[in-house]
Amino acid sequence: MVSCIIIDDDPFVINYLQDFALQTPFLHLISTHQTATDALKILETENVQLIFLDIGMPGINGMEFAKMLYDIKGEMAPRIIFISGFDRFALEGYNVNALGYLLKPPAYEDFFKAAYKAKTYFEGLIKHPENNTYNETDFIFLRVEHDLVRVYLKDILYIEGFKDYIKVYTLGGGMIKALATMKSIEEKLPPSSFMRIHRSFIVSLDKIESIHNSTIKIGKTIIPVTAQFKADFKKFIDKWF
Repeated sequence: MVSCIIIDDDPFVINYLQDFALQTPFLHLISTHQTATDALKILETENVQLIFLDIGMPGINGMEFAKMLYDIKGEMAPRIIFISGFDRFALEGYNVNALGYLLKPPAYEDFFKAAYKAKTYFEGLIKHPENNTYNETDFIFLRVEHDLVRVYLKDILYIEGFKDYIKVYTLGGGMIKALATMKSIEEKLPPSSFMRIHRSFIVSLDKIESIHNSTIKIGKTIIPVTAQFKADFKKFIDKWF
């Protein structure tokens, strides 16, 4: 059973999501709430694994609330399935490890698919905890001049490749110039978290801030997704719609 709560400021939406949850045999609905702050007490006292979370709420909106939980609890935070009347927030949900994104009003079929994905996710953690997303101890070593320098995966924004060296751009505006080829560095990175989108660029998927046509934005940097890599990138995007 996956323990869950529903947070939405619209009582009508809460009612039909509650009906959906009660129809779904592997969901255990703990409670429903009309504000994020109202849900805090339950999150402190109950083992909530999954939140069906509206984005467009007054006060603390759903995206802000999810980011707050993730900043505080990291990988221990409940997983999120966002609910919204708009699809423009779908990619942003990736930054807080959201498992799904439902457009209002969702059909039960879509609700069930998102919930089943959550069930599969939690079963995977139980059977294979080593397959969880990388943590702070995951790193690679890069050859920088005569030294081997350790770089944590969580700090990497994107990598730019040149003929026989790479530049690794990191959080806080850092850059490391290392001796490596794009092929060799690509083989070291987990494909669930990094993707090559250009002959000269590999990006950290959870650092992407926005997508416009065939370009992505990380910080102030705009990187094109070239034809060779569009099919794989489209698969990544399609799971949010």
